[in-house]
Amino acid sequence: MSKQRRPVWVRNLRVLAVGVFFAGMGFSEIMPFLSLYIATLGHYTHQQLNFYSGVVFAVMYCVSAIVSPYWGKLADKKGRKPMILRASLGMAVVIAAMGLVTNVWQLIALRMAQGVFAGFVSNSNALIATETPKEKSGQALGTMAAGVTGGNLLGPLLGGTLAEIFSYRVTFFITGAILFVIFLGCLFFVHEEGFQPVQGKQFDKASGVIHELTSPRIIFGLLVTTMIIQAANNSINPIISLFIKELMHGGKGVTFVSGVIAALPGVATMFAAPLLGRLGDRIGTQKILIMGFIISILCFVPSAFVKNPWQLGILRFIIGIADASLFPQVQTLLTKNSPSKLTGRIFSWNQSFMYIGNILGPLIGGFVAGLFDYGAVFLSTAFLVLVNMLLFIVNVYFPLKSQTK
Repeated sequence: MSKQRRPVWVRNLRVLAVGVFFAGMGFSEIMPFLSLYIATLGHYTHQQLNFYSGVVFAVMYCVSAIVSPYWGKLADKKGRKPMILRASLGMAVVIAAMGLVTNVWQLIALRMAQGVFAGFVSNSNALIATETPKEKSGQALGTMAAGVTGGNLLGPLLGGTLAEIFSYRVTFFITGAILFVIFLGCLFFVHEEGFQPVQGKQFDKASGVIHELTSPRIIFGLLVTTMIIQAANNSINPIISLFIKELMHGGKGVTFVSGVIAALPGVATMFAAPLLGRLGDRIGTQKILIMGFIISILCFVPSAFVKNPWQLGILRFIIGIADASLFPQVQTLLTKNSPSKLTGRIFSWNQSFMYIGNILGPLIGGFVAGLFDYGAVFLSTAFLVLVNMLLFIVNVYFPLKSQTK
């Protein structure tokens, strides 16, 4: 007897989980030396270098937040696989081209183009969400989250190593090659079954999509939840190394310890996301989300009062478990409460809100740290998570509970 063939959605999940792992690695491996690369493109003052670095980092998120809804609309009309191929091939070409720039303005233009071609991860998630049976969606999206988190963790290490062995420019070429291999893998091994293009001009506008939703309040509540999750996570990023330096009283090894502590949340998320996704499928995804909010608050508050880096490291590891309880679970709830034909649009909106959170978070953290101290950033973030939890309970948890009655 021949072995029974695995369902297509299982194969898609395996291919795309590997794809987002390498995509996360490719996107993040250029980050450790991007500012150093900018410094090689001209003679800049310290202030100019900081300014250009900020623009180069932020401009991709700004562009992506604007164009993502358009790509989501196209995904619902043409399919998620074409959008995956568009994003992976476009990013491969754009990132490889960054190794050829001769001035910072060319680099800024290519980062804007990178924002235009963004959407590989969100469209991969959308395809998995629509192809996977609803009762397995939490586990599947948790596996996807683990893949991209693992890639993001290893990317900076790989990028720093490649830049050290070769050069900044060669590392861009290698990154482009990795993304091109992802494009080929998705082209030949990912299959989108049963896709039904969205029909009707009413869906060209957001109002038509909203009218089609069973509960727009739940969907927009989840979008706001995504934005605040990202803002809370990213509010810590600008000050974490400086806080560790303060805890170590300027001693040796600050860079190494900062790198280890920065990686701990991702390590925890990578292992916890599939398990919590599976648990959410059994007991209710919204319950996992509330658990994540509570864990986050219970970790952010004591983080403000730690006395050494290892106490902070333990709390940051637990924060990673909370992260696994949050963003992947939001995507699962979006999947379970959206028409499958509009998943691309809804996930693109979610990506836009995520990028807005990515922009707001560092601004909030830097502002609070400037007014008070580093500990205040953790306390303000705990308050932000509390607000997020209350909004989620009012806009999502109670409406979902009333639907099940």
